[in-house]
Amino acid sequence: MTLLVREAQTKDAQDIVNILNPIIEEGLFTILDITFSVEDEEQFIQDFPERGVFHVALNEEGSSVVGFQNVEPFAAYTHAFDHVGIIGTFVDASCRRQGVASILFKATFNLARSKGYEKLFAYVREDNPNALATYLRQGFEVVGTAKKHAKVRGKYIDEILIEKFL
Repeated sequence: MTLLVREAQTKDAQDIVNILNPIIEEGLFTILDITFSVEDEEQFIQDFPERGVFHVALNEEGSSVVGFQNVEPFAAYTHAFDHVGIIGTFVDASCRRQGVASILFKATFNLARSKGYEKLFAYVREDNPNALATYLRQGFEVVGTAKKHAKVRGKYIDEILIEKFL
């Protein structure tokens, strides 16, 4: 699959919601438990932090988003974490295992470095081994487990904490 990666724009909101909401509704791959409207996503993109990184991967025709990835500053209440970003990755179910995440990681790592990030951090559901394997292939390392860190649909979920130094 030939893919194009670019920064997210408000016009991508519908495609992003079309990817994200089914993942949320399924309740298996994210701790997010509330779906988003197109308006919510447009506002999120509009208000995205200037130091953040928000990429979308477009299909070969460039007509629709097949995945997205973002990095947000770890904390706004102190400058002690300015070098750390929180990363999240989402790929349309029909496009998984086709290199979408890999191309997003490459673009995101480059832009994150240029924005002063030295380390990326993520939380991955313990019951999502495919996501964990994807991050580990990109050089992330497991640094711990947060027990019963999330509670989705009444079920406790451990989260694996991972990090990568850029």
